[in-house]
Amino acid sequence: MTDLYQSQRAMRNMRRAAMQRGVIAVLDVGTSKIACLILRFDGPDRLREADGVGPMAGQSGFRVIGAATTRSRGVRFGEISVMNETERAIRTAVQAAQKMANVRVDHVIVCFSGAEPRSYGLAGEWELQDSVVTEQDVARVLSACEVPDIGDGREVLHAQPVNFALDHRSGLGDPRGQIGNRLACDMHLLSVEASVIRNLLYCIKRCDLELAGIASSAYVAGVSSLVEDEQELGAACIDMGGGSTGLSIFIKKHMIYADAVRMGGDHVTSDISKGLQVPVAVAERMKTRHGGVQATGMDDREMIETGGDSGDWEKDRRSVSRTELIGIMRPRVEEILEEVRMRLDAAGFDCLPSQQIVLTGGASQIPGLDGLAARILGQRVRLGRPLRVQGLPQATTGPAFAAAVGLCLFAAHPQDEWWDFDIPGERMPARSLKRAIRWFRDNW
Repeated sequence: MTDLYQSQRAMRNMRRAAMQRGVIAVLDVGTSKIACLILRFDGPDRLREADGVGPMAGQSGFRVIGAATTRSRGVRFGEISVMNETERAIRTAVQAAQKMANVRVDHVIVCFSGAEPRSYGLAGEWELQDSVVTEQDVARVLSACEVPDIGDGREVLHAQPVNFALDHRSGLGDPRGQIGNRLACDMHLLSVEASVIRNLLYCIKRCDLELAGIASSAYVAGVSSLVEDEQELGAACIDMGGGSTGLSIFIKKHMIYADAVRMGGDHVTSDISKGLQVPVAVAERMKTRHGGVQATGMDDREMIETGGDSGDWEKDRRSVSRTELIGIMRPRVEEILEEVRMRLDAAGFDCLPSQQIVLTGGASQIPGLDGLAARILGQRVRLGRPLRVQGLPQATTGPAFAAAVGLCLFAAHPQDEWWDFDIPGERMPARSLKRAIRWFRDNW
């Protein structure tokens, strides 16, 4: 645990240094695209460290001065499968963004999906020495949280205090400076496969970049796509990417659960490619131009040319009806949504006061998806796109950029995490073996 704690602290310090220089890059390493945005921090906000817990509100003191995307290579299910191809794609995106911004960046903050995230709820208590809560008391109550045995080969990606209670007053965002005797804390811990993170870190290093932070795509997509009320009252963000679909649940402005389904838009494309026996590029074009999941009476008459350049004239001149295309797409989209439904049920999502569901990510743009999702996931579904950041280049305002834009907000105003506090060495969390239960049913 300690080495991870130290490396996360080192990243936070690096981020601080980059903010003071005034530019930092954010990189969304996805299965279908790699997006790089370059931020310039300016004005008085630049040096004022976001002091803590006001997690996601408002426009931050930065401008996006460079943006580029490139087709992702060597990434499957949100995880790196071919190192040098991914390295080349990251270099391409970063260089193009630097060229547009006309600056050189050394520091990057990265988000990724996949890596089999698992959520735990932890709780800790601490008797105050003095009646006023200090920074040190917060560190001690965090270190009193019993960390479950997350298993071999797994690392902690996020460890965020999501609720403090002082004596009998619960629901405090930041207890520092308040008076009481007993401080308690609920913490959300997200663990992921260590090898996935290590590969990503190594890849960034090979690109001659310094890593100043790392986040889960599901988390940052929720940060940018959910409106304030949804983050406060309870909502789930479903980030439908190419190779995986991330989900995160927020309440009281904090993420309290995250998970990922190893399926996304690329699986729909591959179904079309196999079902109609067309190349993947043609299948992708058919999906984006003509695809859908809700059939109407008109679709039998709408014929779509498959095109192709196999040299077999008969084969290249085939056409299929839109009904056939929908018949191939719909079962896979239903399967992804059913899987998401199971994860939400397991998380106890139906116990939250509000059950808003927001769909975002590139694959959420399939026509008719919101209607189908409302049937499978529950009535309150809307399509989301990134909010809260003005001045984005037009090309980066769509749902496919929810994670990249959320990462900008994460870079500017990171939420307090475990490693932002000087946790006393002798009290590094004990690895208790009892797995944390889904505590937020009782606590919210």
